[in-house]
Amino acid sequence: MGTGSVVKCGTAAEAAGSTARAAAGTAAKDAEPAKAAARADSAARADSAVRAKGAAPTAPCRGTTRPRADALRNRERIIAAARELFVEFGPDVALDDVARRAGVGNATLYRNFPDRAALTHEVVLAVTSRTTLRAEEAEAAEADPFAALSRFVHAAADERIGALCPMLSGVFDRDHPDLLAERGRLEEAVEGLVARAQSAGRLRTDIAVGDVLVALSQLTRPLPGIACQGIDRFTHRHLQLFLDGLETPARSELPGSAATLEDLRRS
Repeated sequence: MGTGSVVKCGTAAEAAGSTARAAAGTAAKDAEPAKAAARADSAARADSAVRAKGAAPTAPCRGTTRPRADALRNRERIIAAARELFVEFGPDVALDDVARRAGVGNATLYRNFPDRAALTHEVVLAVTSRTTLRAEEAEAAEADPFAALSRFVHAAADERIGALCPMLSGVFDRDHPDLLAERGRLEEAVEGLVARAQSAGRLRTDIAVGDVLVALSQLTRPLPGIACQGIDRFTHRHLQLFLDGLETPARSELPGSAATLEDLRRS
């Protein structure tokens, strides 16, 4: 089968109603008024009887298609492969290489993503969504608010969130409604982690959620052309140094002011 479908159907009542109207029309034109009236009356009675019984659906009218499971798997493989290659070689990697990494043909890739912008959009959306999920998982798994924040920071690094930065330039639509909604979810989740850690007296109060996101972006941004999986040990090492600096009591006074989400949006 090519695709599954969700079908919207008419009802026998509607079909009967159509029959009645057609009969009435014929009656109006009929040369014998008595016969025409009888036909119209018979059709009307049939229509009323069907409606009274609460007729079941009859023939399909039109349907909307739902992708097959294998088509969805191909799409997910393409997004995952693009994410890996964008991290390793930057957002300008050849789309043919993405198809090869995903194990699909070029036609399959272009059927799902007609151009680079469409593919990049889905990669950014997927990474943002997965990072939000990591924040929610960290909150659920850790009773200590600072431990939850630390868990999220390391998990977000594994999602390669820093690799988004090079992709958010050029003609990329950063204000697409889907991306704005997902970014809002991520910001809300991280704000919650930061607020709870500060309320518990575990996180210094001279920082804001923007500081956490900036550090994550800078410390997890890959160097193009490097097998980034091989430098994970350095990334997590430096992230832990950053987290140690966030704990109270603070050992120094930070220059400047805390970075807010509004600051990040203006930059």
